[in-house]
Amino acid sequence: MDIFAKCYGFTRVEEAKAAGYYFMFRRIESAQDTEVIVGGRRLIMAGSNNYLGLTNHPKVKEAAVKAIQKYGSGCAGSRVLNGNLDIHEELEEKLAAFFRKEAAVVFATGYQTNLGTISALVGRNDVAILDKFDHASIIDGCRLSFGEVRKFRHNDMQDLERVLQAASNKGGKLIIVDGVFSMEGDIAPLPEIVALAKKYGARVMVDDAHAIGVLGEEGRGTLEHFHMEDEVDMVMGTYSKTLAAIGGFIAASKEVVNYIKHFGRSIIFSASLAPALVAAVSAALDVIQKEPELREKLWYNTRKMLKGFKELGFDTGTSETPIIPIIIGDQMRTFEMCRLLQEYGVFVNPVISPAVPAGRELLRTSYMATHTEEQLDKILDAFERAGRRLGVI
Repeated sequence: MDIFAKCYGFTRVEEAKAAGYYFMFRRIESAQDTEVIVGGRRLIMAGSNNYLGLTNHPKVKEAAVKAIQKYGSGCAGSRVLNGNLDIHEELEEKLAAFFRKEAAVVFATGYQTNLGTISALVGRNDVAILDKFDHASIIDGCRLSFGEVRKFRHNDMQDLERVLQAASNKGGKLIIVDGVFSMEGDIAPLPEIVALAKKYGARVMVDDAHAIGVLGEEGRGTLEHFHMEDEVDMVMGTYSKTLAAIGGFIAASKEVVNYIKHFGRSIIFSASLAPALVAAVSAALDVIQKEPELREKLWYNTRKMLKGFKELGFDTGTSETPIIPIIIGDQMRTFEMCRLLQEYGVFVNPVISPAVPAGRELLRTSYMATHTEEQLDKILDAFERAGRRLGVI
């Protein structure tokens, strides 16, 4: 059989396009901001992870430009060989200090961070214990490891204890959870997770991609939110959300970081992060610390939208963050809502199975500090019109 046969038989995309229900790879013709241009039309962006709006912050853009002028556009190799710049190491020191850990290591993408870290740490006799709603990169990192993978029901601490008890005869145990879950917008109960980890001799890793700059008094994420920075063993983060670039990092003890640097295949065999991205992340960290008013505005906008959607009668699940799901519970109505919202001038993301369980299809909305009151009101108005037209509310 021709290995390409599966490709020729894959017709769902063309069918969805013909029906007007294809919302992947939408071509954006402008900067990632509160408004974007798609197909020549200006839409209010209600689906970005740019929580503090830093992709267009003048200090972030200036830092990226200066880095290109000094270092050029790329590093032409992995950090292990010829691509380890002084600014990579300076960013690592800055990240470690910000997250109050002994050390940090920078990766080229957030996805590679989870792949490299988990596959390096979880060996043949070890077990990785995951929340069922964990990000795909965590699941794939486990697949690349030689260890066993066990899952517990989402944020269910009784089920986590059941899994830990069943794994008590294993070697090392690593509990891995998202700090803020990227589709539901809820927060992992870290105090209970850490207590169970101590009881059963496990370590804890938190993927805090969607919490950095968002949660905590100073924007250090879920660990700071729960005052548990000294209790969680490893914090992982990405730059593609609040930090306004692309890449990722792990912050942990010196020994753990040193081990990951030398055994994480995705850092050893990937080209290093481009200088402009490193500089942009460093500048974004400065802005997070020096401009707390951005986080205050983000939470004002978040509270407004949560209140507005609930008053209209939409199901927002258990969200308590700037990620606000609008749960539709039906695939076709989810697509129809997305199409109507785009027609009404609003960009949102439809999420269907397997990204969420069947029957929990939703529109993923998310908000920025830089959204204006007028833009937020227009989003709520568009949702009300679409929701009533389709009988969702």
